[in-house]
Order: sequence, then C-alpha cells, then structure tokens
Amino acid sequence: MGIKVVKFGGSSVADAIQLQKTKEIITADADRKFVIVSAPGKRFDGDTKITDLLYLCKTHIEHNLPYEQLFQVVCDRYRVTEVNLGVTVDLNDEFEAIKAELEKGASADYIASRGEYLNAIVIAAYLGYDFVDAAGLVKFNERGRFLPEETNEALKEELAKHERVVMPGFYGSKPDGSIVTFSRGGSDITGSLVARAVEADVYENWTDVSGLLMADPRIIPDAKPISTISYKELRELSYMGASVLHEDAVFPVRKANIPINIRNTNRPQDPGTMITAEPAKTEQVITGIAGKKDFTVIAIYKTGLSDERGFIRRLAGIFEDYDLPIEHLPNGIDTASVVTSSKLIDGHLDEVLEEIEQQIKPNEVEVIEDMCLIATVGSGMAYRPGTAATLFKALADAGINIRMIDQGSSEMNIIVGVDNKHKDAAIEAIYRAFEE
Repeated sequence: MGIKVVKFGGSSVADAIQLQKTKEIITADADRKFVIVSAPGKRFDGDTKITDLLYLCKTHIEHNLPYEQLFQVVCDRYRVTEVNLGVTVDLNDEFEAIKAELEKGASADYIASRGEYLNAIVIAAYLGYDFVDAAGLVKFNERGRFLPEETNEALKEELAKHERVVMPGFYGSKPDGSIVTFSRGGSDITGSLVARAVEADVYENWTDVSGLLMADPRIIPDAKPISTISYKELRELSYMGASVLHEDAVFPVRKANIPINIRNTNRPQDPGTMITAEPAKTEQVITGIAGKKDFTVIAIYKTGLSDERGFIRRLAGIFEDYDLPIEHLPNGIDTASVVTSSKLIDGHLDEVLEEIEQQIKPNEVEVIEDMCLIATVGSGMAYRPGTAATLFKALADAGINIRMIDQGSSEMNIIVGVDNKHKDAAIEAIYRAFEE
C-alpha cells in the first residue's frame, strides 16, 4: 500500500465523458489518493478552454463591453457536467461571488484560477473525496514570489488530515489572501508540490498523449516512445520545448526523488514515460531530439581573448543590463559567441553591439540571425565513440550546414545551430541516423 498523486490536465477533465474516464483510472488503484485537476479544456476542435473564457470576461469588462453572455457559457459548462455526472453541487453562490469580483475589478490571476477552483469542487463531489483549496497552502510572498519550503510545510500539515483529496492546480495565494497563478500549465507544478508534501511513491501526470516521444511526431510521424528518461535528460529536451510537462514541475519531485509517470487518460493501458532520478540502463545512444527556432548569435573575434581577464564578466554584464538571457556561450582561443533569443533582443541589438564595441573592443563582430538550435540528448552518449561523428555526418549527408556546435560537460547533449529553415530536416536526419 503506497501513495500516488495523480494530476489530470484540461483535456482529461473537459466534460462528463472525460471525467468518467478519470474516475475509472482513479478507482482502479487504491493508492491514487490525492488528485490535482486543471480547469476544463477543449472538448472538440474549435471549442474554448474555460480559462480562456474567464480571461475574455475580464477583458470585456475592462473595455466596457457586455460580458454576461460569456460568463453564462462558463456557468453552463459546469452545470451540464453536473447533470451528466449525476452529482448535485450548488455552485450558484460561487458563480455570484466570481461575478461580483469581476465587476469590482478582480485581478487576472483570481479570474483565471476560478476554472480550476470550480472544477475541483465538482470532481470532489463526483469522486466522494474531500475538496481542499490550494489558496493558503501554495504560498507566495507579498511580491508574488513562490515560497517552496513554506508551501511544503503547509501542504504537509493540511493533507495529513485527509485520506483522499481533490485539489485545484495552477494557483496559490499571498499572505493577504490574494490569488497568484503559476504560468500556463502550472497545475503540473501543484501536483509535484503535493507529491513532495505527502511523500508519494510516484507522481502520475495524466494528459492526452502516451508519454514523451523521441522526436516531435509532426516531424517524425513514427517517432518511438521514450519509456524511461532521467530528470536531467528531460530538462535538456524541455529547454527546446519537447515536453508534455511544465518544466518547473520537475524540481519539487526531483528534490524528494519521486518518479513522474506521464500517462494517457484516453489510453490508460499504455505505460507512458517514467521520469526518474537516474538514467535508464540501455544500449540506446540517444534519448530524444528537439529543436527551437529564432535565436540570434553575436560572434566576437579578438586576438588573445582567452587571456583577457574579466572578459566573460563584462560580456555577461552587457546582456544583464538589457535583461537578455545568454542561452549559450561557446568560445575558442580568440572567439566567443553569445546565443540569445531573437524575440528578446529585437529592438536592443544596436545598443548591445555598441556596448560590446566600447567594453570588449573586438577586432570584429558578426551577427547571425534566424538560427535554430537542435539538441540531441541522451545519457548513452557519454563515452560512446562516434556519437558526434554520426550526428555531423547525418547533417552533412542531408546538405545542412552547421553554424554552431556546443556540448555540455556531462557529454549528455550535443547542440548544433542551423538555419531556421532547416529545423525539420535536421531533426529528421539526426533521428534516422541514430535509429538505423
């Protein structure tokens, strides 16, 4: 007998049909004692998520437009779900309270959080579990900064009082009670926090895909599933956007050494992907491949650059002054390249280049735009001769020019820069080379 924390995403709790599936999943295993839920997602193509409807209500009010019809759609979604599930939950007072707060100018965080809040009330009644609100337990300070240790203690104390719980994800509160939300997808984080607090044996994250794939299926339709991946490997792939899990959800469970299991609500028989502290022992060289477009590279050339004291500090300071992240910093004896987001540097490029000229005094500076970064990740790459050669040959055979190369000290990933237009072709070439 153990403890499993289960989190269901928006597509898994979109309507009564999906909620019947979630109940079957939960009741099939007595260890599934703590349930975290998102707001109802899309039921079909062209549908609108509850969270987006709530945001629209607030936008209408801010622009002095009628919002009542939109709000009625939100209310009706929950009422229809109640009827179809055969549960009786009087949400009228809740609807009136939310409506009153809307008209008083409630914050966007408060309005957005009500989707999860209302859904958790309905689902708790449907399952016969206790409803526990995240407000007051998931803690933020006065400035809206998340407080992980205070949250852990509060959750641990409260959840010890309950045998089975449904809790809304996505939000918490400040000391004055005002609501603060995580970024979109933040219900994953709430599930992770609960898993840590109750010392769960596993954190199951139920969504609409059967775990992670080795590559984007839109690029590689027959991409193989990843059965096991380590936290470190996941972080590398998540950085490039290849994840069905909010990346900040990893940290609480990683700290407690709790595995995460990504599962499919619509295919509960699939084992999904298990995310563990240590990499799986396998003969497979790579775990996954992912890419992200729209980076800008500023390449700096200066004789004797590697011997120049304080160079890195000055260069990093320039980017910090403009609040620009340095994504990568590959360098050589007389060269250094700064990789940053094209979107973020847009409008600041000339100023940054001027600062580099004044503070670094380079012999030459080259700006390379429209760069795509491709990350090939796998613990099996370490100490494996020929891995880089296979990757570079695959790109050469596909006629793709490599503009930049960067490898982490762990030898767990190789990042190459190619032109944006070559993203899909590069991922396919690398995938096929290693699969063969």
